[in-house]
Amino acid sequence: MAVLVLLLLLAVSHATADEDPYIGVNIGTDLTDMPHPTQVVALLKAQQIRHVRLYNADQGMLVALANTGIRVMVSIPNEQLLGIGQSNSTAANWVSRNIVPHYPATNITAICVGSEVLTTLPNAGPVLVNAIKFVHSALVASKLNRKIIVSSPLSSTVILDSFPPSQAFFNRSWNPVLVPMLDFLQSTGSCLMLNIYPYYDYMKSNGAIPLEYALFKPLTRNKEAVDSNTLVHYTNVFDAMVDATYFAMAFLNFTNIPVIVTETGWPSKGDSNEPDATVENANTYNSNLIHHVMNKTGTPKHPGIAVSTYIYELYNEDMKPGPISEKNWGLFDANGDPMYILRLTGSGSLLANDTMNQTYCTPKDSADPKMLQAALDWACGPGKVDCSPLLQGKPCYEPDNVIVHATYAFNTYYHLMGKTSDACDFNGVADITTTDPSHGSCNFPGSLGSNGTMVNITAPSMNSVSSDLSGPSFYGRGGFTGNLVLIQVMLWSAIIL
Repeated sequence: MAVLVLLLLLAVSHATADEDPYIGVNIGTDLTDMPHPTQVVALLKAQQIRHVRLYNADQGMLVALANTGIRVMVSIPNEQLLGIGQSNSTAANWVSRNIVPHYPATNITAICVGSEVLTTLPNAGPVLVNAIKFVHSALVASKLNRKIIVSSPLSSTVILDSFPPSQAFFNRSWNPVLVPMLDFLQSTGSCLMLNIYPYYDYMKSNGAIPLEYALFKPLTRNKEAVDSNTLVHYTNVFDAMVDATYFAMAFLNFTNIPVIVTETGWPSKGDSNEPDATVENANTYNSNLIHHVMNKTGTPKHPGIAVSTYIYELYNEDMKPGPISEKNWGLFDANGDPMYILRLTGSGSLLANDTMNQTYCTPKDSADPKMLQAALDWACGPGKVDCSPLLQGKPCYEPDNVIVHATYAFNTYYHLMGKTSDACDFNGVADITTTDPSHGSCNFPGSLGSNGTMVNITAPSMNSVSSDLSGPSFYGRGGFTGNLVLIQVMLWSAIIL
């Protein structure tokens, strides 16, 4: 049976491996001062957000999104579900009023029929599938069924025994709803929409789930979670839950329905009993999530398969009931100011919510000092970085240590090379950050100077101090002097060039 399940899961891999993953954002409206739809769209454009999910079919938002190319998921709120699920004509009227007038100017790609209905509004469960089918029938009548998919986001809590993933199954009490729903999704080429919240999984685990495992942080091999049946290693809650969903569907003999994560995120502030709802953890989770999705990593059982994901959420919603954390899931406040600057590289301009795109190249905390010295010597030599500001008496000489001097050299080279990710590697001892390393009167390339303008650089000439390897070494601390330095520089040149 296990072999059969694994073979069936390969069908999903084949069906979805070529799709490009994307990151979207949910837009909630429980704000005291909700921005005008045109302001919302302006923020989306500025942040290069190309996929959004609305929790309703707000006419103002649909009009503002017209002709932007932004892909839009529209939702039928739970309170409207009973009416639509009991009347085909009500569903048809909803589509004719909320979808037809806006498409195709507004690029509506999906309709979410309710949200987490089985766990938050169980009395509507029996009509959920009818509601989905009625809405789809209305799309067929309008000849939009091949343009717009229909599904209903599920809470990951409908999956029982989610670890190990290979043993996961849906709560059997909901099989009378889930089986016909999955049949519909498969027959119409739709997807299973899933809401995943590692924050809550972590909070409820009483220490069984390490914080690093919830935040996508690197784990040593012995700390990874292992599926005892497949021997597959898991490094984060997100991947384990996605794979558990695929196994749960396979358990019901549905093997080619892709999963889209319609909600996930981490709160940046919480009550006293929520010590891990912090800005740092929220930044870490969402930054790592975006890297994970956009790098087409996939999951351990489905490597390379797109798991497109919508972050919860665009704005902090100060009117949300419940604990403080409920009000603090947003990437931005109501004014459009970022709650934190995401640590992103390799994702283009997506969610570069540092509006000036200020990124820097600095040594890794774990970098070996000898490797840093060799990299510094290369940057100030063959790398053609003008390191004269590091000379004694110059603005960037103090503090006089290899980490600070390497930071200046690495960052200057990174900007010289157009801020590409490859230009901030230095054989693994450097990384990109959004934290400005400037200090005192030493303004680094890319930083805001004392007059508020960007500090730029130009490539040095070949006869600058930095390219003269025959002269004395200004950076030979830590025993790296004489021939040893020259040998290392030559080796480094071979690596880089």
